[in-house]
Amino acid sequence: MKTDTLTWTPQKGWAPALASAPATADLVLYFGSTSLLGQTTGALSALLDRYPGAVCAGCSTAGEILGTNVTDDTIAVLCIKFAHTKVRAESIIVKDAADSHQAAATLGTRLAAPDLRHVLVLSDGLLVNGTSLTTGFRASLPESVHVTGGLAGDGSNFKRTMAGLGRDVSPGRVVAIGFYGDHIKLTHGSAGGWEAFGPRRLVTSSVGNVLYTLDGQPALSLYKSYLGDRASGLPATGLLFPLELLSDKSAKSGLVRTILAVDEAKQSLTFAGDIPQGHYVSLMKANTDALVGGAESAGRIALTAADPVNSFAVLVSCVGRRLVMGQRIEEEVEAVLDQIGRGVAAAGFYSYGEICPSGLVHSCDLHNQTMTLTVFTEAA
Repeated sequence: MKTDTLTWTPQKGWAPALASAPATADLVLYFGSTSLLGQTTGALSALLDRYPGAVCAGCSTAGEILGTNVTDDTIAVLCIKFAHTKVRAESIIVKDAADSHQAAATLGTRLAAPDLRHVLVLSDGLLVNGTSLTTGFRASLPESVHVTGGLAGDGSNFKRTMAGLGRDVSPGRVVAIGFYGDHIKLTHGSAGGWEAFGPRRLVTSSVGNVLYTLDGQPALSLYKSYLGDRASGLPATGLLFPLELLSDKSAKSGLVRTILAVDEAKQSLTFAGDIPQGHYVSLMKANTDALVGGAESAGRIALTAADPVNSFAVLVSCVGRRLVMGQRIEEEVEAVLDQIGRGVAAAGFYSYGEICPSGLVHSCDLHNQTMTLTVFTEAA
């Protein structure tokens, strides 16, 4: 395996220059701002021209990760040339959140093969229901095939996200990349660092990922009462106080859910994943040190002893973590690479949702407010 990284900035263009970049690659992963990826010409077009025979896939972000650097309004690129592994990708358009499950099931069926080992997903982050997406992949793929990846971001704007395969880059798109053969080995990790506080409240009315009432009270007004002065900044300020979703009132822990939108008229909250009626939720909070500790835990979970020359990592962290950590955001990326090895080529993005197996229960689940990473290693 051979890996190379590229970056595009408005000031310097491509570095290194595309003309001196590797001539061939099997997989090119790119992560950039919505405005840059939405251009039909320019930096992204030049990248695609450079690698016409590669699987080129990417998505918009709430911040780009390349090595230990976190940037905005750039394009971060990871190029991989495999020695033995085959990659194949499919994409599909989701026009309504209700179509998310079937879209994932279709993609899983298209990629399925006896030698399929892993699927990496890059999905629109606003039009897609992340919970339904993961259940669709679980329904169409063997339990042994794990799925990781994330939902595209749009900074803290929550207006328009997109994903791309080749020259098809658009909102509503879901891209799934399959890795085939016995030489590719995968490890992954996901952890948060958030702490629950306040009472656990019963979800008394919800439909899919839209929450209407908690303990019989309008969800939005109740949530605003906790936010106080920060309520005027919703939905962005909601990233600072996600919800922990619990299967019952006595559960020790659960999945984290992040707010994507609010509806004043209906007094509802829309989340990146489902909030099932009958479950319980509690508010969560965190500080920078706790989040760095969570990222370190994620790296430790994915710890691999592989030769860095034959490995690369895809990092997907949550936009909410970035808002909390501010100028210290690169500390969590450094914490991950300290665990898996600074020599491992790494790229990724800040997202509206992370996809990763949840313990030993599911081959993939939607997470929010986590640092999630996948380490790909090609054995000889």
